[in-house]
Amino acid sequence: MTDYKIELLRVIYYDFPYCLCRRTGGGTETDMEQKLMIIEDEPLIRNELRTLLASNGYEVSAPEDLTGIVEQVKAEEPHLILLDIKLPHDSGFSVCAQIRVFSNAPIIFVTSCSTDMDELNSIMLGGDAFITKPYNTAILLARIASLLKRAYPAQGSEQLKYGGAVLHLDSGMIAYGEQKAELTKNELKILYYLFKNAGKICSRGDIVEFLWDNQLYVDDNALSVNINRIREKLAGIGLENFIKTRHRQGYTL
Repeated sequence: MTDYKIELLRVIYYDFPYCLCRRTGGGTETDMEQKLMIIEDEPLIRNELRTLLASNGYEVSAPEDLTGIVEQVKAEEPHLILLDIKLPHDSGFSVCAQIRVFSNAPIIFVTSCSTDMDELNSIMLGGDAFITKPYNTAILLARIASLLKRAYPAQGSEQLKYGGAVLHLDSGMIAYGEQKAELTKNELKILYYLFKNAGKICSRGDIVEFLWDNQLYVDDNALSVNINRIREKLAGIGLENFIKTRHRQGYTL
């Protein structure tokens, strides 16, 4: 990754708080349902995003008719907006600027436009994050939850649960029964990614990319060190073989 890209990530995610998914039993638990609006003219992508977000506990608005979309945003008052750049009646940049006149709701650009200028424009016009298609669903969900936590900090505690283990995101602890272990920031985020993709194989490359996108610049060797330390801590609280290695594929819970 170039120095410019690293610096751009720092601009976008400076002091980016760590926060995570919401679904009870498999995600974070919050006190109220938050409403997300998808502004996307492509039906396949719009429906895919709507299904993903609804399955993670969000109330979702995904209007098909984008005529007067700014007025729709004003009327519905979503907590967060996912916005495409290429829209039929107006550009996403223009829509973002108009929304910023009356709303501070976080805006994530989810787009096939991938130039540095597109990314810079999204920042300058009030966007909070920029994700290119095809997107990684775990990273998209993490950024949504992180922005919601920053914008609405009083809502709910955060936990992830799997196999009897509870990952406490706010305190950076993992618990199993009566036993607990404290985690470093890297260890917490690695475990978050594994919990969020529980039952799936997570490649080393995807985990490293997720850490970089959250301002943790970890290489392949450092990932191995962190995984070994996590396993030692898990074993200490009774979670032997909780993280499994799939040869030449990655890790899974």
